[in-house]
Amino acid sequence: MTALAAAAGPPLSLFDALVLGLVEGVTEFLPISSTGHLIVAQRLLGLEAGLDNNAFSIGIQMGAITAILVLYWRRLLDAARTVARPTRGAPNLLWQIAIAAFPAAFVGLLLDDWIDAHLFSARVVAGTLVLGGVLLLWLEHLLRRAAPATRELATMSYRTALWIGCFQCLALLPGTSRSGATIGGALLLGLSRTAAAEFSFLVGLPILYGASLFKLARRPELLQGDLVPAFVVGTVVSFLSALVVVRPFVRFLRHHTFLPFAWYRILAGSALAGACGLGWLA
Repeated sequence: MTALAAAAGPPLSLFDALVLGLVEGVTEFLPISSTGHLIVAQRLLGLEAGLDNNAFSIGIQMGAITAILVLYWRRLLDAARTVARPTRGAPNLLWQIAIAAFPAAFVGLLLDDWIDAHLFSARVVAGTLVLGGVLLLWLEHLLRRAAPATRELATMSYRTALWIGCFQCLALLPGTSRSGATIGGALLLGLSRTAAAEFSFLVGLPILYGASLFKLARRPELLQGDLVPAFVVGTVVSFLSALVVVRPFVRFLRHHTFLPFAWYRILAGSALAGACGLGWLA
């Protein structure tokens, strides 16, 4: 029996891995918090809370973020060709991504153990889901009063990328939503809805790959023995489901607001808080 099985009960089944992979792929790039949904899914599946199950859930994020690599590889390759010699007055996409990723990577490394120990709970997720929904409603109220933003990534300054990265730090709280924090911050800073969403996806490349590899390095038992099939299934399912979700979400944002996601967060967070209060969900 592996260390994970000994520490956290029976190993993950392939069905558990399939469900968690589907939840991860569908929710990672929507502003509804993939980590929050994964925590709740673990509890509903009867999986015990613990660092190893948290590591599994974060590890399968590699599948979802690989979908972004597949969908945007041409744009990334074009940026790579000029990364060493960027055109004057035209910010390089890879440098934008690196600058935006730095704040969350730095803060995440400092607080990783504390967040794992204290914030990976259904009660925390319930609160951040509701608070995030209220903030999305407030954001849409501000955007309705402002002129439509038309700024695209090709003209986004590195300073703006750094500020977006600071907004991304909010997503270290489980239930907040990395995409919601970065898209919301980008919209406040003047990017168009499409540019804000796509940059949110792209800045996830170093963050999600880095977090996944960091967790797996600290929990190598996830890649050993009878846990390997579950990890492979979860990662592949998250990749395929993310492929299906990303393009329709970008098209949706071209003509719609965040209001459906805001109300979903408020209702889901309220229901989750009620379930915790009644003892239905630990």
